[in-house]
Amino acid sequence: MSERIAVVGIACRYPDAEDPNQLWENVLTGRRAFRRLPDERMNAEDYYSPDPAAPDRFYSAKAAVIEGFEFDRVKYKIAGSTFRSTDMTHWLALDTVARALADAGFADGEGLPLATTGVVIGNTLTGEFSRANLLRLRWPYVRRTVGAALREQGWDDAAVGTFLDELEPRYKAPFPPIDEDTLAGGLANTIAGRVCNHFDFKGGGYTVDGACSSSLLSVATACNALARGDLDAAVAGGVDLSIDPFEVIGFAKTGALATGEMRVYDRNSNGFWPGEGCGMLVLMRDSDAVARGLRRHARHRRLGLLLRRQGRHHPGRRPAATGWPSVGRTSGPASASTPCPTWRATAPAPPSATPPSCARSPRPGRRPTRPVRPPRSAP
Repeated sequence: MSERIAVVGIACRYPDAEDPNQLWENVLTGRRAFRRLPDERMNAEDYYSPDPAAPDRFYSAKAAVIEGFEFDRVKYKIAGSTFRSTDMTHWLALDTVARALADAGFADGEGLPLATTGVVIGNTLTGEFSRANLLRLRWPYVRRTVGAALREQGWDDAAVGTFLDELEPRYKAPFPPIDEDTLAGGLANTIAGRVCNHFDFKGGGYTVDGACSSSLLSVATACNALARGDLDAAVAGGVDLSIDPFEVIGFAKTGALATGEMRVYDRNSNGFWPGEGCGMLVLMRDSDAVARGLRRHARHRRLGLLLRRQGRHHPGRRPAATGWPSVGRTSGPASASTPCPTWRATAPAPPSATPPSCARSPRPGRRPTRPVRPPRSAP
């Protein structure tokens, strides 16, 4: 693959970094955005325990969260009901894509070849808001369980019924009603589709899930499409807002959270601290970018990716050391005897300003106008 791919637009939002310049300044100064996980995200009294073996608890209290981000639904012409029924990952992705397009000189997508502009976004499990909103639909179970407990305490049926009727609206109040936007707003595969719909991109849009490599996979996929001529422009990147009990306690029970100081890519590494954020790139073939006189943040030609499921005890979670030497160099097609290759591809290399990973290493960030679940003031 000889065609170079140019990064002509870039935007991001991470904890303590609202744009690439702030992110780079944080890198140069060694600033870390990890602090005590705010109680409004996960109440420490409910979920924290220093004992890793404590059931339904997490043991690492640090995280990097986005603070103060509000999504302007009026600017984007989003109906209030649609906004409330849709996970915040959708709105963070849409806003970040809009800023990346503006950085590339294509504000609101104007000037791009709409018919051949596509969107590939990396995401895993959508986001925490859609998971929380499912609690509304669990009310029948809550009603039966609470009712049974009250009857065991000697309450008569009339008293139990009155109590539960009064409890129901209180229980459901934090969660938006289920409507025609709820399903699409809770799916990961509609994040890219929502971007395409807003900017009228007709080259196709979809979400890829490669776990911690989702963003890298999105960029590699978009670059391949550009190099093959399937697209003339592409938006690629990742978004993740998932600091909630499901993910944090889940990672705690795998032993993945750091028990001490987090040391990424260090021989003394003992785990990670969770973070969140979003980053997007606008990509074009380098020859096309030059012909249009566009600024190029970076150019790249080739990236070989080899992701394997290896690890005797936990397939898919613990790559064997023997798998790493081949990462980063071009691989040929898998033979019939190749054990369990999950994904194999050759694509142009990522830009020097690496795109965000939906991953679980330092992947900072925090969120939108449904304020970030009461917003905190910046430290």
